[in-house]
Amino acid sequence: MTGTTTATKLGRLYGLGVGPGDPELITVKAFRLMKEVDVIAYPKKRMGSKSYAHQIMETYIQPGEKELLGLVFPMTKDEDVLKASWEKTATTIWEHLALGRDVAFVTEGDPNLYSTWIHMARTMKSLHPEVEIHSVPGISSALGAASRLGLYLADGDEHFAIIPATEDRETMRRALENHDTVVFIKVAKVIDLMIDLLSELNLDRNASVVTKVTSGEEQVWLDIHELKGQELNYLTLLVVRK
Repeated sequence: MTGTTTATKLGRLYGLGVGPGDPELITVKAFRLMKEVDVIAYPKKRMGSKSYAHQIMETYIQPGEKELLGLVFPMTKDEDVLKASWEKTATTIWEHLALGRDVAFVTEGDPNLYSTWIHMARTMKSLHPEVEIHSVPGISSALGAASRLGLYLADGDEHFAIIPATEDRETMRRALENHDTVVFIKVAKVIDLMIDLLSELNLDRNASVVTKVTSGEEQVWLDIHELKGQELNYLTLLVVRK
């Protein structure tokens, strides 16, 4: 009599966008998958405080209902450190997928727009191309800010852009000159530069700043000059509508 073995079917990996902050701004599909998967992975802060995505997600997950997998991502631009970190994280998730367990990685906003999910999915695909990978769209902070501020981001033939704010003043200037509406993300570290540039272009009255948009910790500034010299939260964006 010949013995038989049954290969374990690999689990699936999902990237779930859970929106900009308000827990009600997640999709029905994201909610369903959070309930169906075996493991929920999320970005974890080193100091133990809850990440933004974790705060949104826990609204829907009861303690002990799911296995939660907190993953730490280094805040650095060192390519070697980042590569090692992503490979370690992908290996941690792979250990669950190899056992046939479905894993959902939750991220604020949309998973395919300036998200940690992009690096996660890319690394997993490189290390384990056999894994089935899916993403579920989410509402981005740019869309949340437009709703909160009562702005129309684009109409007709208007041009709209989402730009990571940097110290490259000329690039920031061209972004403003070439688009009707610009949402600058990661603006906290260069807020003084952006205020000066907007004043120079006579666009300072067309600008607003929002931190942690739609969440219970949301802050809104309609007069950007109030922020000169201030330290802002990383999750801060600047909206300029001509």
